Amino acid sequence: MANGATTRMRRSREKILAAAEEVFLGNGFLGANMDAIAETAGVSKQTVYSHFDSKEALFLEVIATMTGGAAEEIGETVEEVFDDRAVGDYLLNLAIDQLEVVMTPRLMQLRRMVIGEAGRFPDLGRSLYENGPMVSIRRISRALAHFVSQGQIRPCDTERAARQFNWMVMGEPTNAAMLLGDEGIPSRRELQAHATEAVRVFLCAYGLPPASEG
Repeated sequence: MANGATTRMRRSREKILAAAEEVFLGNGFLGANMDAIAETAGVSKQTVYSHFDSKEALFLEVIATMTGGAAEEIGETVEEVFDDRAVGDYLLNLAIDQLEVVMTPRLMQLRRMVIGEAGRFPDLGRSLYENGPMVSIRRISRALAHFVSQGQIRPCDTERAARQFNWMVMGEPTNAAMLLGDEGIPSRRELQAHATEAVRVFLCAYGLPPASEG
């Protein structure tokens, strides 16, 4: 019985989160309300409040779920085991994966909505930042530390270098999508070209020539 109740609670929570994502993205944070979320989820408003005590708390969870799903799709939630790949190959694959997962209408819409409410509800922006860019930056920093130890990039402050690389990759396409709407999201071909150039510029600053064998 306990397992059945736990499963029902989990399913109820998942339905509420899916409904909340739909309502928030469709109506904006201010235009969304718990009645609409409950109706969309097919549960009572009391059930919604049994899981989330406020609209703000529910929206924070939606942010964490959406950005966490993106991080999982990119592979940022898995402990990496580095092989003998060259740093350039690793960074290019990472950059392309990150761009293709993040640069979607759904996640850009979430980002616009959070920025619009960040002044009144700073926890919303903080949650998006911690669950989005900072997850990527920490992953890149760990990778750079590995490549420093392998002699493929020069010794550096890996977190600072990771921030530089992350925003070199994400800055221009994200700003285009934020200001121009979905039409500003670059094509897959454009994203790949942008990632290639970002890696090239980054390695001009941090790369080291391969060690000679003789």
